[in-house]
Amino acid sequence: MRTIPDPAAALTPAGERIHDVAARLFYERGIRATGVDLVADEAGTTKKTLYDRFGSKDGLVAFYLGRRRLRWQRFVLDRLDGVPPGLPRILRMYDVLEEWLADAHRGCGFVNAHAEIAGTDHPGLAVVHAEKAWARALYVEFSRDAGVDDPETVGTGLFLLHEGAVVATTAGGVTDAVGVARQSAVALVDRALAGRAVAGTSSAPSPGAGDSVVDEPVR
Repeated sequence: MRTIPDPAAALTPAGERIHDVAARLFYERGIRATGVDLVADEAGTTKKTLYDRFGSKDGLVAFYLGRRRLRWQRFVLDRLDGVPPGLPRILRMYDVLEEWLADAHRGCGFVNAHAEIAGTDHPGLAVVHAEKAWARALYVEFSRDAGVDDPETVGTGLFLLHEGAVVATTAGGVTDAVGVARQSAVALVDRALAGRAVAGTSSAPSPGAGDSVVDEPVR
């Protein structure tokens, strides 16, 4: 099987057209409902060119998810730039999510893809899992910076609020879901910090506090 192109690398003009069309159709219509004939036709190219560039439809799907992952991560990191560590970054994440969802009426493209390819050996699954791990790691890092005792648990809770807000906004039609998640995040962090104060825990940073996901380069 042909190696899937690096999502961070530029493609030929034909390859870029194929990706752009596939990205729109996979998100709007779904992966299974979108055939390679339609993608090639709308991209003004041939199936042979599609297979030459991406190896297979699965390869094209994995590339699309990789490109979407890079776009989302750059979107997040650009908007976190200059925001102080800790609670301000946690709250900023929900603002960023709300901004992203304004142009994502079908919800999370990664969750949508997972619903179609889960339980298989599809190469796109690794992209989906890596994206969710990255988002969770951000919240864990920001929780650690906020000074809570158990950043893994608190950060995971914040990540679950994030994911739940996406589903509630799109599938549930809850218009203020992200705002409610943001308020719940404040309560969660405040409760964790209050518990620390009662316990008289040292304010020393948790192990691993220097390992920043935000500072990792996004290609």
